[in-house]
Amino acid sequence: MAVGLAVLVPLASTASAATCATAWNSSSVYTGSMTASYNGHNWQAKWWTQGETPGTVDVWADQGTCSGGSNGGSGDSCNYPAWAAGRNYVTGDIVKYTDGKYYVAEHDNPGYDPVISTWYWEPYTCGGGTNPPNNGSFVVSEAQFNRMFPGRNSFYTYSGLTTALSAYPGFAKTGSDTVKKQEAAAFLANVGHETGGLVHIVEQNTANYPHYCDASKSYGCPAGQAAYYGRGPIQLSWNYNYKAAGDALGINLLNNPNLVQTDSAIAWKTGLWYWNTQTGPGTMTPHNAMVNGSGFGETIRSINGSIECNGGNPGQVQSRINSYQNFAAILGVPTGGNLSC
Repeated sequence: MAVGLAVLVPLASTASAATCATAWNSSSVYTGSMTASYNGHNWQAKWWTQGETPGTVDVWADQGTCSGGSNGGSGDSCNYPAWAAGRNYVTGDIVKYTDGKYYVAEHDNPGYDPVISTWYWEPYTCGGGTNPPNNGSFVVSEAQFNRMFPGRNSFYTYSGLTTALSAYPGFAKTGSDTVKKQEAAAFLANVGHETGGLVHIVEQNTANYPHYCDASKSYGCPAGQAAYYGRGPIQLSWNYNYKAAGDALGINLLNNPNLVQTDSAIAWKTGLWYWNTQTGPGTMTPHNAMVNGSGFGETIRSINGSIECNGGNPGQVQSRINSYQNFAAILGVPTGGNLSC
């Protein structure tokens, strides 16, 4: 399992197990054995997690009740360090700026000024529980997301997805309420199919890894010939796709492809990049297919149509359709027509 970029959280005091550890924070990344307090209990992370509330998901081990210390019920403690110029920050870090306000790092950065570098920092409402951006406004609730992917890898966090939405504000926000939910269901059905139900972070066939370097490109494969294998919800692959996605998102993925398997929000953004901007072997983007009424079948064609559509692999097509029908039902909307390709 990939190890996330962690915001270090102090472990509970060994002198007194009943003393509350630092309060859990929805924007922080926790890795196995890290401890945080929430609702009067200390909790220990079993593995990589971000935005998954202790006590409601099976990634936290209850360490028992606690009192005092920095226990917080909402997970939005305001006790964050002061920002320092030139210090390296990672996605999810929260700092207090010289204006007295708080900011959360949206991308790794070497200490850029939060009020100038808005790509790297977003205002953070301390105590309000409103971050990450767009959380709560997505047409799929966290409970519905968990229902869709009961066995998902904890890397694919709901908060990572809702953070990524800011990159493509038209996604699941175009058209009627029904169309918005249909697009969200279609996207999640396709990425779920690509990853075995949001289980796989990287491509499982390692023999393919050296094949994804197109050396004819002027920029080549600076991260290594075998560095551009499938990663993330859309299984982004090939050096030219890493470059194109990175250029669009403002992230140097050509030189740092591993970000797609270590940063949940970046991984989700690559999936949304393909969905909203790429036609693949089809004639339209998956986003346009759903908002313009062309149907779910055209999203399959744009993602893997050259292999699956027109009788290429009807079993795979039906698998995608089944997931879409299931997810649309969870969201309470009809599927619309043109399901197959």
